[in-house]
Amino acid sequence: MNYQNDDNRKNFGFLNEEEVLKAVLDPARKIEFIRIIFPDILGRPMDFSFPSAELEKAFAEGKGFDGSSVEGFVRIEESDLNIKPDPKTCRIFPWEYKGFAEDTTWREAVMFGDIMTPDGRPYMGDSRYALKRALRTAAEAGFDDFKVGPELEFFIFANDREPVPLDEGGYFFAGRHGEIRKEIQLLLKKMGIPSEYDHHEVAHGQHEIDLRYANALDMADIGMIFRYMVKRVARMHNLYATFMPKPINGQNGSGMHVHQSLWAGKANLFFDPNGADHLSDTARAYIAGLTTHAREICAVFSQWVNSYKRLIEGYEAPVYIAWGQKNRSAYIRVPRYQPGKEIATRIELRSPDPGCNIYLAFAAMLAAGLSGIRERYPLPDPVEENIYDMSGARQKKFRIQTLPRDLDEAVRLMEKSDLVRGALGDHIFEKFIANKRDEIADYTKNVGSEFDTQVSDYEIGRYLPFL
Repeated sequence: MNYQNDDNRKNFGFLNEEEVLKAVLDPARKIEFIRIIFPDILGRPMDFSFPSAELEKAFAEGKGFDGSSVEGFVRIEESDLNIKPDPKTCRIFPWEYKGFAEDTTWREAVMFGDIMTPDGRPYMGDSRYALKRALRTAAEAGFDDFKVGPELEFFIFANDREPVPLDEGGYFFAGRHGEIRKEIQLLLKKMGIPSEYDHHEVAHGQHEIDLRYANALDMADIGMIFRYMVKRVARMHNLYATFMPKPINGQNGSGMHVHQSLWAGKANLFFDPNGADHLSDTARAYIAGLTTHAREICAVFSQWVNSYKRLIEGYEAPVYIAWGQKNRSAYIRVPRYQPGKEIATRIELRSPDPGCNIYLAFAAMLAAGLSGIRERYPLPDPVEENIYDMSGARQKKFRIQTLPRDLDEAVRLMEKSDLVRGALGDHIFEKFIANKRDEIADYTKNVGSEFDTQVSDYEIGRYLPFL
């Protein structure tokens, strides 16, 4: 495999089908295949490919596929679905494949799209459509854009069977495989995906790359490509990268902190020069929405049994539902305002992990925040001290609640939530809960009914190979 440079507008920024067809069908680029990626309800990447010569027809008619084998999609008797590629999502992989046969080389473009039913309606099991629907609701309320910037953490191991750290590095300190992080970022840059910085994380063998903020739908697509790229580059070095939330006992788990803000035109509506902490009333109400609904939306952000082995005291993951500016033990942190950087005003939600369905996570957090704005929820006072060290009486004084202690509790709370049902839609909501019930039952059968904080061998065997 050889890396390639590409001369088309930074390999991103296509506006329409005509521009994509011109780039993809240029013989000099050798783009022989189009890969279509879409998420199942758990956020796992599903994909299929077709020859690039078929792209014009795919734009016009879509590409049919059997949805009955995709988790949370349709039953066998109603299996036909159709996906229409979105030209604005087109990116070209920055490498050339070489086959075993002499002179057999090719390149590949990747696209996302809209899943439709046979009669041309949006498919209600499409996670991407759920996020588009949430963004449309925000637009109707006067918010043109929902910008997000996730911090995705991951581990690098020797293989997908044993989570044994390959270094003893710490936060911003030493460790190995910094060159792999750089290679990932350079390849993403060739695809038009900018990053902001990278570093070794707290746990041994743990890494983080932060992506530059973008519209939530664009970022969800980027997140799928990012996870693919991290895993692929690790494989090219004969290593294995995982986004499993908590692979190692006694070490921090991996989070996906999400920085977010609402915009109208070029104005960041979270900024107020005269507001406390430079936060607008809109931002404060948004935070109130997230904290008010934190327990019922938790299963979307932390969707695996293993996710709750991360959400425990002592490992820098949020357990308590509170907010603050300097407090990294809180559910929401407000980064300090820097003069002249009004557009950077944002909040940081710290509970999601990188194993979630990123489309549904963005849809759920937006729905919760908008509910706070719409209903004018009051915002509790910020908590700036370490909540882990607080006495029970002091936590009670601040009215601090806790996140669910395990997936079973989280699902029971989600099941009663009109907000989550509305954000996900009936189809995804019901299929998601049914899938999680099966997961909980399987864990109980193999490990026991008591959910403890230790990562079991069952979890390593089940989650490590695919997350």
